[in-house]
Amino acid sequence: MSWRWVLKEARLKTTYLVRALRLIWEATGRWTLLWLLLLLIGGVLPAALVYLTKHLVDAVAAAIGAGLSWETVQPVLWPALLMGGVLLLSQGLSGLTSWIRTAQAEHVLDHVKDLIHTKAAEVDLAFYDNPDYYDHLERANSEAASRSLSLLDNLGSLLQNGVTLVSIAAILVHYSIWLPLALLITTLPALFVVVHHHRREHAWWTAHTVDQRRAGYFDRLLTMAFFAPEVRVFDLAGHFRQRYQEVRQRLREGRLDLMRRQAWASLGAGLVGLLATALVMVWMVGRALRGLASLGDLALFYQAFNQGQGLMRALLSSAGQMYANTLFLEHLFTFLEIQTGLPDPEDPVPVPRRLREGIRFEKVTFRYPDSERPVLRQLDLFIPAGKTVAIVGANGAGKSTLIKLLCRFYDPDEGRVTLDGIDLRRFRRRELLDAITVLFQFPVPYQDTLARNIALGDLKVPPTREAIERAARSAMVDEIARKLPYGYDTLLGKWFSEEGAELSGGEWQRVSLARAFYRQAPIVVLDEPTSAMDSWTEAEWMDRFDELVRGRTALIITHRFTTAMRADLIYVMDEGRVIEQGTHHQLLALNGHYAASWRRQMRQHDEPEASDLSAQVFLPGADKNQ
Repeated sequence: MSWRWVLKEARLKTTYLVRALRLIWEATGRWTLLWLLLLLIGGVLPAALVYLTKHLVDAVAAAIGAGLSWETVQPVLWPALLMGGVLLLSQGLSGLTSWIRTAQAEHVLDHVKDLIHTKAAEVDLAFYDNPDYYDHLERANSEAASRSLSLLDNLGSLLQNGVTLVSIAAILVHYSIWLPLALLITTLPALFVVVHHHRREHAWWTAHTVDQRRAGYFDRLLTMAFFAPEVRVFDLAGHFRQRYQEVRQRLREGRLDLMRRQAWASLGAGLVGLLATALVMVWMVGRALRGLASLGDLALFYQAFNQGQGLMRALLSSAGQMYANTLFLEHLFTFLEIQTGLPDPEDPVPVPRRLREGIRFEKVTFRYPDSERPVLRQLDLFIPAGKTVAIVGANGAGKSTLIKLLCRFYDPDEGRVTLDGIDLRRFRRRELLDAITVLFQFPVPYQDTLARNIALGDLKVPPTREAIERAARSAMVDEIARKLPYGYDTLLGKWFSEEGAELSGGEWQRVSLARAFYRQAPIVVLDEPTSAMDSWTEAEWMDRFDELVRGRTALIITHRFTTAMRADLIYVMDEGRVIEQGTHHQLLALNGHYAASWRRQMRQHDEPEASDLSAQVFLPGADKNQ
């Protein structure tokens, strides 16, 4: 280990220390100022006690043997009263400091969480394909807030104990001390308060378990890969951050109230302990006045031992803990430094409000991060404006990847994707996503009311019941609402209440479809919109679909040929390329892969034992002569 390495590590840890202090200040500015003031006062009080002890001992020594008259008691009374006032102030500051410390803890926790949520909502989807991202996220999530607060405690301990140690050293450099066992009795009331507080705290946390889990739920919505695409498309990050902060505010206020009660209890316990100490001191002073003990020696020995040894241990311990905490804080700052690989252009152009030409994939080749296999290979595909285009193909053909490129969750390795001839990379990402509404292959079941599930499709528009019900009818969710006990106000899911309604997979899919239609975007993208519907429901929904997307550009990815046949144009994909294209009748006349798979699907549909079309997929290697 070289000195150069040591200096480099010291500079790095100092940088983390400064950043951590800045983070704490951003979260708890006024609280930290008050905390620092209390630390400084608390650091001077032990020295004041030692100083007053000296005067009290001197007064008592002068009064020894003079009897119990007012003239002999008065010189002893004033330093005794001042010492009592300092001890009372010390007890009050202790309870107030604990309450402020709890406020700091709650604010720092919420601030760090908000930083993590903001960063998690900003990072590219590519990060969710990288296990290192989850490592950074877990380390930042689990340690950042607690370590920041621990670092604050370490600094406070260094500051307060340093002030106290210097003060006492300047006053009592010539003395040694012995610790009186009688003082241990004064800790019993404080012990009772601690035990009682922990019992109350446990009961409080048990009663607020649902809110704690609710905060965890909103946290997962903002940080988990499963929710990330929909949260981005519908711009839900800010909404869920607000919902999280609302729950956290309830928990924070409860915690502060709990600590406020503890502070008063601690003050009471301190007064009891102080009274016990006072009784011992009165007894000892009385003995000293009768010449039976040297009160000055006992008091000074006690002060020196108790303060000196304790302060030295605390200073060394705080220094070691500060180093350990900066190691953990490195994970938080590494996570917060993650940069997007898909920046907005310096000179963006506006996204077309309504497409005139269409969407075009031009010679697009794409591989997912850390993968050697191309998902798309020199793909050329055109989606005319105002038309409905269906894409069919085997699993792994690259169909769903088209959605991710269109939403610019990724950029192609080669080629480009355009809207009306304009490369997507020339648009602001948020503006581009606002122009697209998406039903993803795996819909997100939000644990909220039916109405709010639908309204999440566009938080930029004030929700109205009329708009919600219109979107519900478009996806046949109105039928679901009529069966629920409270209609659109029924809570969906049972995560937070036994009264929540459980929906089937197909019903959840229809709710997600209504959410997609709630956003009046010019581009509609649906990934397997009918996969969980039976044949009757599919036919009824398709009858409505043409009217719903009139004037808009629609892209449907599906395995069901009965869904694809209704499109204006169908593309058949295999291994990242388009191998056939045309209308349903043109593709049947071509007698290629599409036609073969259509005949197989229809024949199996006619067989009683194979009536579920959702299980049938396009097979590029199908026999064309069937």
